[in-house]
Amino acid sequence: KLIVEIFEPYHGRIFDPACGSGGMFVHSADFAERHHKTAMDEISIFGTEKDQTTVNLNKMNLAVHGLSGDVREANTYATDLRQLFPRVFDAGGFDFVMANPPFNVSGVRKEDLEGDWRFPFGIPKPDNANYLWIQMFHAALNDQGRAGFVMANSAGDARGSEQLIRQKLIEDGSTDVIVSVGPNFFYTVTLPCTLWFFDRAKSGTERGDKVLFIDARRLYRQVDRAHRDWLPEQIELLANIVRLYRGEA
Repeated sequence: KLIVEIFEPYHGRIFDPACGSGGMFVHSADFAERHHKTAMDEISIFGTEKDQTTVNLNKMNLAVHGLSGDVREANTYATDLRQLFPRVFDAGGFDFVMANPPFNVSGVRKEDLEGDWRFPFGIPKPDNANYLWIQMFHAALNDQGRAGFVMANSAGDARGSEQLIRQKLIEDGSTDVIVSVGPNFFYTVTLPCTLWFFDRAKSGTERGDKVLFIDARRLYRQVDRAHRDWLPEQIELLANIVRLYRGEA
């Protein structure tokens, strides 16, 4: 919900390359409806997922919510998005990318990715896919696109080749907002996480060389001993901080 409130998908093509059962799509549609728009008229849904059973669950979840989309079975690391969705890339790419990818994935065949257009800032040397995901999100956007995604805390201060990639992402001007989130926001793990946001349109603006950092670790509602979430007014507070930073009402 917070990702959607911050990157504001009023209209356009939304892509989730690790789409699971489609929760990100449903929240995007809810955002459009709350702003007095008909979701299926305003947003187009695209996704990839490695398991066909999960793809089927995704399509069923979309249907239950009155939505439809182009969701396909694919290995995200090995698949060229331009071949999967040629019409989107003929038009420049996606307007929005949102995702909660698996953290710290090992064993990706990185030797197959050398020279791949999706990784212009380099292939990370550690056996860790975090900076492959981050670059995939960045590469999938058009030149006005926005991305919002969940990322392991360790990606924010990783050293070596990952630090160099992070530096290039900042110098590129599209890294917009970083939100630090406390532990116990997931059902399955207690780890804290970080939310990253890209805005490809901000380079060249007065925000072009700025990144907004929000420490939200002390902002939460304690649901039970093991789980936390945000109240709607807490989500609105965090989103409003970003809107003020962007000069929006």
